[in-house]
Amino acid sequence: MSPIKEAVHRTSLFLSYNSRADRKTHGQFFTPETTALFMASMLHVDMGKSSLRILDAGAGSGILSVALLDHIRKSGYQGLVELVCYENDENVLGVLAKNLASINDPNFIFEIRGENYITSQAFDSDTALFERENTERYDLVIGNPPYKKIPKNSPEALHMKSVCHGSPNLYFLFWAMGIHNLKEDGELVYIVPRSWTSGTYFSRFRKYMLSRCAITDIHIFDSRDKVFVGDAVLQETVIVRIRKGPAKSQKIRISSSSTSDFLDIKYFNVDYNVIVGRNNYVYLVTNDEESQVLHTLGRLSHTLVSDDLRMKTGIIVDFRTRKVLRSESSDSTYPLIHSQHFKNGRVVWPVGRENEYIDTESKSYLQENTNYLFVKRITAKEEKRRLQCAIYMCSDYPDFKYISTHNKINYIKCTSKEEAYGLYVLLNSTIYDQYYRILNGSTQVNATEINNMPVPSRETIRKMGKELEGKILSQSECDNILKRWIS
Repeated sequence: MSPIKEAVHRTSLFLSYNSRADRKTHGQFFTPETTALFMASMLHVDMGKSSLRILDAGAGSGILSVALLDHIRKSGYQGLVELVCYENDENVLGVLAKNLASINDPNFIFEIRGENYITSQAFDSDTALFERENTERYDLVIGNPPYKKIPKNSPEALHMKSVCHGSPNLYFLFWAMGIHNLKEDGELVYIVPRSWTSGTYFSRFRKYMLSRCAITDIHIFDSRDKVFVGDAVLQETVIVRIRKGPAKSQKIRISSSSTSDFLDIKYFNVDYNVIVGRNNYVYLVTNDEESQVLHTLGRLSHTLVSDDLRMKTGIIVDFRTRKVLRSESSDSTYPLIHSQHFKNGRVVWPVGRENEYIDTESKSYLQENTNYLFVKRITAKEEKRRLQCAIYMCSDYPDFKYISTHNKINYIKCTSKEEAYGLYVLLNSTIYDQYYRILNGSTQVNATEINNMPVPSRETIRKMGKELEGKILSQSECDNILKRWIS
């Protein structure tokens, strides 16, 4: 039996005796054999080096390390391979040791460090001299880092606070430290959730990574529930290969497959500056149509923020405000807008649903009764559109000084009806829905990401709104109007 088959067999036995709940406490999801071999094959082996130093942090049972050694030897490399594995889960250390010790290779040595990979070494993202003189260096880094959210005051977060925003996830701390450990021109391959690609939460990490490394390859799984066999992981997952150093490749190779068997793999080369935007977002495109979407909107120089049309998230969270929620109107109640009030592009209120009124004079629960564009914040995966909008005209509800909005919708305050209609043209169009799906793979519409999307000027938005007034609020109508202003 080959070393990789032996490693897979021992891992399967380990999984059969250790519950998923126990492994979840460590953020542990084991890499399937086919995925491990694919990840290893992405790394370039420099035949000119007399020795290679490899890092596998959060090594688990060692499947990735075994797969990488297999790839190195099959590539024809005969030099010394030195492997360092970090793993602090005592339950799996025995399996890891057996898998590595069973490799019969006189030019292979390994060390297992049963300590915390993050806190056991120094990290300073701002001091280049410190990085050069005080850090262990590796030619190749491979990993399936633990996926686990940790408190912002945890030892790991405090140790790497320069790349953290709020309560971080261990996976990107492992990734940042892996970059820290890479030699110049060294390569790293990680399998991670796609959540790092956009948003404020990962902004410091993206800045750290993109300022030190170039992305060379990204693999996208079309089906999010078929990556880690036997584990119910519903995060969309990607495999990323990066190279440390200032040189940026002209193209990034994007690949995709429906499962971790890679039997239907497809490849697509995209310009680097299409994938890595000026805003340091990373856009995951898989075909020419999606690439064209980015090219088209990328020429626009405005954002909602720059045009003072900022999207915000609704105010009311049910469990925190039950005392002021009402299902019947009275002289002291105001409208509470929910996503269920979206009807054919407009807000229709009331509709007889529970808790569609709010009874309070607290300004923290109320907002001005003016014109708005509302957007659903949460949609179902199978729905045709991610961006679902509704226009709210205050003239339709003249009896109220205030209204309120549920937390499951976002809103943009508009100074005129033309602005509201113009924003509807944008966010109800095909191209902006495509853009957002490329930007964010989740079912939630993030206000920060919407605020930073490229848009026409505020004056152009108003002109588009004038064109839409009096017409059917359809996607096709929005597309026709938008094409006359954006080409």
